[in-house]
Amino acid sequence: MAVPIVHHPAYTVPLPHRAGFPMGKYGELIELLRKNGLATPQTLHEPDLASRWWLELAHDGDYVDAILGQSADDGIMRRIGLPLSPQLAIRSQAAIGGTVLAARLALQRGIACNSAGGSHHAASAHGAGYCVFNDVAVAARVLQAMGLAMNMLVIDLDVHQGDGTAEIFRGDGAVYTFSMHCEDNFPVRKQPGDRDVGLPIGLGDEHYLDILDGHLTALLSELRPELVFYNAGVDPHQDDRLGKLCLSDDGLARREDMVIRACVERGVPIACVLGGGYDHDAGQLAGRHGLLYAAADRCYRALT
Repeated sequence: MAVPIVHHPAYTVPLPHRAGFPMGKYGELIELLRKNGLATPQTLHEPDLASRWWLELAHDGDYVDAILGQSADDGIMRRIGLPLSPQLAIRSQAAIGGTVLAARLALQRGIACNSAGGSHHAASAHGAGYCVFNDVAVAARVLQAMGLAMNMLVIDLDVHQGDGTAEIFRGDGAVYTFSMHCEDNFPVRKQPGDRDVGLPIGLGDEHYLDILDGHLTALLSELRPELVFYNAGVDPHQDDRLGKLCLSDDGLARREDMVIRACVERGVPIACVLGGGYDHDAGQLAGRHGLLYAAADRCYRALT
């Protein structure tokens, strides 16, 4: 049996968006996963939309109302970078429901992946950088509220710092945030998380993976989390429009394998989310994201 993959039809429904947001990658990715035999009726799981009370576990109620009630002003939406629409609200709720379901499946089966998510710039009272609500933050709070897990680790390897996640969990003793990102990149003002590793522009495969390996070993040994959320952004790729790092396809593949195996070998469940990636060619971008699901599937088959 292949690794569980969470997918919702709303991930690929067209929505109004500005140039720069890679909407096409979501449809290309799920088709690639179907072609590769990873997304089948047996392995796909469709989530429910996140409820208002779920959202308010991590976000300010007035902000939630503004998005769900379609009353958010231009300033709020400029910061997000996407036009307000009912489709955007539904898609955001679906992505959060997807990360919650992926986390629950990971707790049951060891590994699970959402085919969206990774909206790490959304903070408690606002969205930013194409992120409306913070799916990992909401999912962690939902698991805690349900009594399914308390101590969790967020491994965020998107090229941009996970500032929203850091802000939401600042001072929280139960959810530990680790962000490894390009220092000279968005956001200009970083939010201090529990462990932030800012990398220099142009860093390539070997140095990147050496740095990551050291931090993974230390964090998993010291924290012993009940669950890991892995934001597997592919924007550290050398051809990414917004990245500034220089990972190759092989480097990304080795990174995904390293993170997932490090968790599996220690018996730590891992829920993977898509994260960022920006390329004019949606097919190329989907191929980079597909490396995560291939690595997760290999490790999952070894588990079962």
